[in-house]
Amino acid sequence: MTTNLTPEEKRELFGDFDPDQYAGEAEQRWGSTEAYKQTQRRTAKYTKADWERIKGEAAQNQAGFADAFDQGIPAGDARAMDLAEAHRQHISRWFYDCPFEAHRGLGDMYVADPRFTANYDTEHPGLAQYVRDAIHANADRQG
Repeated sequence: MTTNLTPEEKRELFGDFDPDQYAGEAEQRWGSTEAYKQTQRRTAKYTKADWERIKGEAAQNQAGFADAFDQGIPAGDARAMDLAEAHRQHISRWFYDCPFEAHRGLGDMYVADPRFTANYDTEHPGLAQYVRDAIHANADRQG
């Protein structure tokens, strides 16, 4: 997904995390889906500045979830659901069209796959489940 970046830019943007290390697994699991193909088309054009913006938006959203979680705001509260909707829109804007049912599946993966769970739970144990629950609540309120 980061083919337009030099190895130095990848290190600068992602640190020790190498998104390309999961490319084979992603292609195997989702390569035949339209979401995967759309993501490949979109991300192939992204510049370093695009990736900085994507990372910034994602970090802001994750910080919002962490703040709501730490304040004890229920996952079904409008604030948490609005964060979930912002998360869904972020995915739709930068990667692939993300309907509510696909977003539910992504939320489920956040708790089912320990690699995703660790992304949320490292500093805030239980945050992955909270995000998953907010995603489901947001999809439920949409009907």
